Amino acid sequence: KMTEVQVEKAFLKQQGISLVSGIKLKKRKGGVRYYRDIGLGFKTPRSAIEGEFIDKKCPFTGNVAIRGRILKGTVISTKMTRTIVVRRDYLHYIKKYNRFEKRHTNISAHCSPAFKVTVGDVVTIGECRPLSKTVRFNVVAHEPMPNQDAKVFRIF
Repeated sequence: KMTEVQVEKAFLKQQGISLVSGIKLKKRKGGVRYYRDIGLGFKTPRSAIEGEFIDKKCPFTGNVAIRGRILKGTVISTKMTRTIVVRRDYLHYIKKYNRFEKRHTNISAHCSPAFKVTVGDVVTIGECRPLSKTVRFNVVAHEPMPNQDAKVFRIF
């Protein structure tokens, strides 16, 4: 059973659980698993509570606090391991012409294995400490893809 979880070269274990002592944590059918409520009105996904994955950068089962900005955007790429690219569309006002122009920005965000995200889905991301050179956000909620194209201009 332990070999299913161990997919990396380093030995993976949840930080809050000692494999030796019998510390009382949140018990479940398959054994002991550490998870928490991140607050801010976001519920812990059932897959994070019942899942077998180990991810130290997951806000629900790892050691990452969500603080700062909460943003919404559309997923445009899922090619990286546990990292997605989120496109945020916004309007920029041009004072001289008294009009708005469309702009967008791409944000890299860590995506926990608790979420099954595909291109075109709308995700809510929360700011956290820097997780890598470009990643400063973490997926906290996920809405399945609306029936539209991935690159359509959408303001949330």
